[in-house]
Amino acid sequence: MTHIELVNLAALAIGLLFGACGQVTGFCLQRGLKEYWSGSDGYKLHAFAMALAVALAGTQALAAAGLVDLGKSLYMMPTWSWLLMPLGGLMFGYGMGMANGCGARALVLLGQGNLRSLIVLLCLGIAAHMVLTGVFGPMRAALAEQTSVSPAALTFTAGWPRTLATLSAIAILLTFALRPRAQGRRLNDLAAGVVMGLLVAAGWWVTGWLGNDDFEPVAVASLTFVAPIGDTIQYAMIATGMSLRFGIAVVAGVVAGAFVTAALRRQCRLEGFESPRQMLRYMTGGVLMGAGGALAFGCSIGQGLTGLSTLSYSSMVSAAAILAGARLAWRHGHPRNAALNVPGAA
Repeated sequence: MTHIELVNLAALAIGLLFGACGQVTGFCLQRGLKEYWSGSDGYKLHAFAMALAVALAGTQALAAAGLVDLGKSLYMMPTWSWLLMPLGGLMFGYGMGMANGCGARALVLLGQGNLRSLIVLLCLGIAAHMVLTGVFGPMRAALAEQTSVSPAALTFTAGWPRTLATLSAIAILLTFALRPRAQGRRLNDLAAGVVMGLLVAAGWWVTGWLGNDDFEPVAVASLTFVAPIGDTIQYAMIATGMSLRFGIAVVAGVVAGAFVTAALRRQCRLEGFESPRQMLRYMTGGVLMGAGGALAFGCSIGQGLTGLSTLSYSSMVSAAAILAGARLAWRHGHPRNAALNVPGAA
């Protein structure tokens, strides 16, 4: 077995675990934000904070041990656009609110039979590739070049500054994650956060260590779901002219893991749109997530967990913009604030 085949097999396993955990626990940033902003009890947002704490600890430990060179990852690029990063984050966050969940959650829901998620994923994947490499690619590249900055001074240097920043962030996140609420499945959700955080660290280890090869290295990356969803759609159409890669294997694993888990729990059921208006809203949300995620180089998982686990400043900007966009969608009622427990909700 080559190192690339080993990486893809490990990616499939990571995806299976992500899909299974997401199906059982409903792990989702959007759902956590809705609970928090509506004043409802629950630990979904606490679970996301726990996931980030574990991902940050695991990723920085791998980097400190020399098992992963985070400097080779997309999130540590020397330049980034001061315009497109926040703009893309706002678009993704607003689209996440309109579609009632992010791309990762849509994959989980698709695995259990939610056909609304299929439409969201198709719109997301196609829009992402239109912005990355399609008809809008040259415009994106030109804008990125005109608005790029090189904040070389804004990096946590190795040694005690990075260690101090890591420990401080972990302490803040754990304080929030472990804060008690009146109701909610606390142990279940916090355990989901631990699992998801470990999967992010595992992704870094798989690509950074297992995929390390002098002649054909695998791109150093971990969990993210915008470009990989588009890649998966493309791979399904032209598999003979395209190589299987880490992100595609993860996406396939998430759907398969959610399907198997839902089948075992007898929760597989087909669900569709209630009206053309609802379909249009979800399609718009998918397009905004795909285009926005392409501009921001990630999603609520790709930037919110994976990117932040590197202590990247660009990821901090993108993640903050995603939260702001989700808040705007919440304030404007997309989806309606009362729809906290609709069937198949993210």
